[in-house]
Amino acid sequence: MSAELHRQTSEILARHADMTIATLRPDGFPQATTVSYVSDGETLYFGCSPHSQKARNIANDDRVSAAIHNTVRDWDKIEGVSLAGRASRVTDPTELAKVATLMLSKFPQVERYMTGNGSEIAIYRLDPVAISVLDYSKGFGHCELIMLSAAR
Repeated sequence: MSAELHRQTSEILARHADMTIATLRPDGFPQATTVSYVSDGETLYFGCSPHSQKARNIANDDRVSAAIHNTVRDWDKIEGVSLAGRASRVTDPTELAKVATLMLSKFPQVERYMTGNGSEIAIYRLDPVAISVLDYSKGFGHCELIMLSAAR
């Protein structure tokens, strides 16, 4: 990925707060849900109940897709990121501490969900395999596809 495209992707991810994530239900149909997220470069983190449908879906099949975009009426100003990747529950204490810092910085209200042993919220990491960067200022439908290593 070029340095410019990396910068643009990171800026878009940092600027926005919500993404629609699609997981795969056991019957094979995708399930789309909106969640708030934080980013560390192109890696995304989100929290949810460990008993939620999306948590069960990820435990069954870690392949996910996500879309992040701005809301505008002028189509020439559409920007966003869509991606395909793999999601996994974060259990490493060092990584959980890093994510907690990122989340508290972006969403101070999350502190009330981080009580006790943290059993109320499970943290998931989304590692992209492919990223599409949308930038309609460069033309209607302009998109640049970035293929990342699946071994990330």
